Amino acid sequence: MPGDSYTIPTPKIIERLRFENPWWATDKPSPEMDFLPRRLYFDLFFPYVIDRSVKRALLVVGPRRVGKTVMIHHAIGELINRKTSAGKIFFIGIDNPIYINLSLNDLLILAMQASNQQHPEECFVFFDEIQYLKDWERHLKVLVDSYPKTKFIITGSAAAALQVKSTESGAGRFTDFILPPLTFQEFLHLQGLAHLIKPAIITYTDSPIQLYTTVDIKELNIHFFNYMNYGGYPEAIFSETIRGNMSRYIRNDIIDKVLLRDLPALYGIRDVQDLNRFFAYLAYNTGKEFSPITLCSESGLDRPQLNKYLEYLEAAFLIKVLHKVDENARHFKRITAFKIYLTNPSLRTALFSPVSPTDDEAGNLVETTLLAQWMHMENTPLAYARWKLGRSEGEVDLIQIDERKQKPGWCMEIKWSNRYTEKPGELKSLTAFCELNKLSSALVTSIDKEITIHHKSLQLRFIPAALYAYSAGANTLQQ
Repeated sequence: MPGDSYTIPTPKIIERLRFENPWWATDKPSPEMDFLPRRLYFDLFFPYVIDRSVKRALLVVGPRRVGKTVMIHHAIGELINRKTSAGKIFFIGIDNPIYINLSLNDLLILAMQASNQQHPEECFVFFDEIQYLKDWERHLKVLVDSYPKTKFIITGSAAAALQVKSTESGAGRFTDFILPPLTFQEFLHLQGLAHLIKPAIITYTDSPIQLYTTVDIKELNIHFFNYMNYGGYPEAIFSETIRGNMSRYIRNDIIDKVLLRDLPALYGIRDVQDLNRFFAYLAYNTGKEFSPITLCSESGLDRPQLNKYLEYLEAAFLIKVLHKVDENARHFKRITAFKIYLTNPSLRTALFSPVSPTDDEAGNLVETTLLAQWMHMENTPLAYARWKLGRSEGEVDLIQIDERKQKPGWCMEIKWSNRYTEKPGELKSLTAFCELNKLSSALVTSIDKEITIHHKSLQLRFIPAALYAYSAGANTLQQ
């Protein structure tokens, strides 16, 4: 019997399971989770929860503190509202020390005992923070094979371990669902500010696309900078205490746990302070271009260390590396430079200080924020262009590559300025790139100007950066 040979008595474990699953006694969701608003990603997530057509476990991965556990409880509440028997819904927080040395199968058997279920068929089993169980993927694979009529949903914050191990050991048995930090659209939605936005259809690259406009751009820009500084994490939105001390909240609960515990434990990193300093350096310079040689020189890392650290930080959803293409949108054979962005602009505020619209750093943080909206779209290949031809050189901030045609689908310049609505002729690199690649349209962000200008043979659509951030997040969610 599970628990007989462990130091913690089985009745105590069953008592804990009943505490974690109050709906077994009440037929109602956890009251402390019920009042929290749902993320917009919930509508994408829940169909995976109830889908039994594919015999797979659902693996929810993402950065720390983006709401994975809360979304699970929202799913439990929805299941109960849809008349699923409350006794067939199990929630088990693997990070609780009381479960140490118990396998997933042990926990499943004890949960059935605690909820008076005779078998797990038709049950929904939620394992939270799965990374705290050694060899979790092997245990889960066995459960999926042994109980094909049971739905297993698991979460984990150590994204590097979860994704790598799921591909190694769980091929064909796990479905990954990535929950990113809050988009700007979700930030407004959760605060009841959606009334500031109105849908608008514009013609771009000769076809209509869904964008959005606003009833008050000045107010929207205030919320845009609040989002950049504090809005990547749901808890920060609703807690003045957290917003007042983002450094302590983010550093202690997110950065330190990932940099000083998760990644070293997963990859055997010995010098954790070295990794910490490297990440702080990248965070301060988010949105800037680096060459591997320069980055090695300034960080004190050798090339293999540099490559490993970048791989670790990207796998943990802390950074995104954007690669360079030439003036024809072709990738270089040798990597000579790349840009590095934080996946969540709020991380920079936590490490340093809030940024205001007039600060020198505002432009880079706006660029980071817009890239963060696109990072949720896994199948959209993005790059930036930089080239040098004879005496001429140029750069375009963001390009979407059509991989079938190996040509750019669209391009844009990310500016935190209204200057170019009056002086479009200064956008020489953008104009040259569009001419070379036969693009008739391009997007340019501004502070608050929304206008279409025809310059030479090019249609330049200017859109406030805040509206573009909203549009990118909303379109990603829809697609």
